[in-house]
Amino acid sequence: MNREPVTVMPIARRIAHVDDPALIKDSSQHIARAMIPAGDWARHDPFLLMMEDDFGIGAFGMHPHRGIETITYVIEGSLTHTDNRGNSGVLGPGDVQFMTAGSGVIHLEEPPAGERVHLLQLWLNLPAAQKMTTPRYQDLHAAAMPRHSAEGVEVTVYSGTSNGVTSPTLNHVPVTVVEMRLTAGAAFTQDLPGSYNGFVHILGGYGEFGATHTAGRAGQTLWLDRPTSGDDTELSVTAVTDLRVLLGAGEPLHEPVVAGGPFVMNTEAQIRQAFLDYRAGRFDPH
Repeated sequence: MNREPVTVMPIARRIAHVDDPALIKDSSQHIARAMIPAGDWARHDPFLLMMEDDFGIGAFGMHPHRGIETITYVIEGSLTHTDNRGNSGVLGPGDVQFMTAGSGVIHLEEPPAGERVHLLQLWLNLPAAQKMTTPRYQDLHAAAMPRHSAEGVEVTVYSGTSNGVTSPTLNHVPVTVVEMRLTAGAAFTQDLPGSYNGFVHILGGYGEFGATHTAGRAGQTLWLDRPTSGDDTELSVTAVTDLRVLLGAGEPLHEPVVAGGPFVMNTEAQIRQAFLDYRAGRFDPH
């Protein structure tokens, strides 16, 4: 007996909650807000925090990291970066950098003199087995990234896959990072593995998201629900006005998280060792 193949439809993701934090004015040189606050590790896994920063030169000095990746998305302005390993570069609007701190990096991020930069920086946890991996940089310039385009829709794929378009970005943690730009009235559906935890941050405009058409506006971060099965899922996005959003979603690690300043490891002993190594100059590759 011939049987027709069974088509399994993706599960439509809903929006579980909407975060709308207040701005924090650190100084005239630095305005920030915590779009993903640190500490609620299980809720945000594999993400650790996300800051929206607007700053000028001198807001940050040279500083270290270990045990994480930083994903930096430039909204406006230019960002220069240098580190103690001889790496350097410049990112412009729409560019993204994946910086794998791994075993240890000391770096500086700032705009050119006399200018300001507006950006998002997302901290992505590294698996225990990769906490001490060799540091690396991936500067992802928007113009060179793969895209999916349709009427009223342009999607830039910085990591992972969107509608069959796959980025060549290397990942220690399976993670999808895409920017969506939609004109008013346009709609788009993003495919995601059911196991991924994720969010949408609205960079500009107003739209409706997910199966229940949850409203969201510029400056808000909308978290997706977490299905009980690992089946394929999808997130619908509809632009009420012209809309620009950044989606981040990744495979949770389900590992212990211990944070100490710029270091994120799995145990208190590893945090103490990170500070000892930094103070002893062991973050220097030479």
